[in-house]
Amino acid sequence: MVKKGIVIGVAALVLIGLLFGREGASYFKTSVGWVQQGVRDAVPVEFELGRARQMIKDLDPEIRDNMHLIAKEEVELEHLKKQLGDAETALTKNRSDIERLNVDLQRGDSNFVYCGKTYTGKQVETDLARRFEQYKVKEGTLDKLTQIVAARGNGLEAAKEKLKAMQAARSQLDIDVENMEARLEMVKVAQTTSEFNFDDSRLSRTKELVRDISARLDVAEKLVNAETTYPGQIDLDEETTSGNISEQVTAYFEASQKADETVAVKLD
Repeated sequence: MVKKGIVIGVAALVLIGLLFGREGASYFKTSVGWVQQGVRDAVPVEFELGRARQMIKDLDPEIRDNMHLIAKEEVELEHLKKQLGDAETALTKNRSDIERLNVDLQRGDSNFVYCGKTYTGKQVETDLARRFEQYKVKEGTLDKLTQIVAARGNGLEAAKEKLKAMQAARSQLDIDVENMEARLEMVKVAQTTSEFNFDDSRLSRTKELVRDISARLDVAEKLVNAETTYPGQIDLDEETTSGNISEQVTAYFEASQKADETVAVKLD
């Protein structure tokens, strides 16, 4: 029924837009916004909270995917770091060999012996030139690899921070929804309580009647006392004293004992 009413309303708005041109378009945009807001307000809060819960759960696969990507990047970065370390070690060895050949050539010898083999000065010079060119290429490659490792390391740290922020945000969303659910329950309790509007007018009238009766009895008692006691009247009867409490107790139990003895004689 609600959907049907919304469809009719939207159709009417479209007709207004067609009939009134640009001004009608303004009415249409404003009214569409009003209809959309009305539809949102008509959705129960419980439903929206359930939808929020589901959307929070839908974040879990994305979080797991990000965790997998981070773990994969950590492994690849370790391989790159190992490759970089090996390249640095090899480049250090190449530089040491180049410096050794260069020192040998600077001595000006005609022949050179390496590992039991003899080489002419021209051969050593050619080998040195080749090694030097290779060294410069490897050095450039090493620089690029160093930059790659640094960049991917920074990217990995940024990804970790983003993942932590995402996990923290998800936890906070859980807390927010729980708080809103608790607030909703309090609203329901308040609404239920407000429905019990007891009519206490009868109770008030009853209390008032009881107060009136009590007041009338107070007046009657005062009138009775006034009729039986006159001001200035002389009391002729002396008040009898009750005596010592110990004597009263003794007399009471003696009389009770005598009565029991009399009953026993009669029964015999």
